Amino acid sequence: MHITPETLFETRRHFLKLGAGALVSSTAISQLLAELPQDMSLSYTPDINLQKLSSNTFEQITNYVNFYEFSTDKTAPVKLSQKMKTTPWSVGLSGEINKKQTLEVDELIAKFGLEERIYRFRCVEGWSMVVPWIGFPLYKLLDYLEPNSKAKYVKFTTKHDPSIFPDQAKGIFSSINYPYVEGLRMDEARHPLTFIAVGMYGKRLLPQNGAPIRLVVPWKYGFKSIKSLDKIELVESEPLNTWQEQNPKEYGFYANVNPAVDHPRWTQAKERLLGKLTKQDTLPFNGYEKEVASLYAGMDLRKFF
Repeated sequence: MHITPETLFETRRHFLKLGAGALVSSTAISQLLAELPQDMSLSYTPDINLQKLSSNTFEQITNYVNFYEFSTDKTAPVKLSQKMKTTPWSVGLSGEINKKQTLEVDELIAKFGLEERIYRFRCVEGWSMVVPWIGFPLYKLLDYLEPNSKAKYVKFTTKHDPSIFPDQAKGIFSSINYPYVEGLRMDEARHPLTFIAVGMYGKRLLPQNGAPIRLVVPWKYGFKSIKSLDKIELVESEPLNTWQEQNPKEYGFYANVNPAVDHPRWTQAKERLLGKLTKQDTLPFNGYEKEVASLYAGMDLRKFF
């Protein structure tokens, strides 16, 4: 099922301002064209959507988020993030690689192109959604960086800038320790499903959704899909993830969606899809068991949670 980009509806509003085109000056037309959302520049290959997933609405996806750097509230980041400047934005690429460098987000887009991935998204808190992300597979970037033999894990770090993120500005009174850190084993990072997103619904990511660049790992709980990336490092040792450091009894390194292993505060057997009144069964690996279960063959998934 093809999902029509929400951007087209927003663009229509701009052109309605033109009224009778013949009576509007060329200067006014140029000004209105300049006001068009920059997300119109995104060109991507649509997902053929083999699983026939039905996406949540743009409004649901952009108004119900976890972004602790702004707030622990689900809706507050929408307002608190609107002054966040996301261009220009660079990502530092370092560690056990041959091509250490810093690249702008637009440079990454130019290098690797864009495609759509319609993925399930499952939060450890028990809610879920379906999102039409736009970006590129992480393995393309890893191949370009030329990892050496010491590169066993990929470490991701969110930008640390208290002038942007209110909760970071609280210092010792912040909700969690910053900067936010996540990690993947190299084979997880290189899996074709692992995705670097720069947009969704045909437009660039909004600040509350992790603009301008984030990670998406669809078979893991949402906190693994780190937002507003500042650094990507290839390292030899397993990174200590933020939530694992915060509460090791509740959070592990892997965080694979597993309906048979409950979080101490939330059952994982069921989930609430945003927009639905009733709960549905949680799928092993969030519905991607066929694609990724082999990555964990022989592992005790209760121990390595």
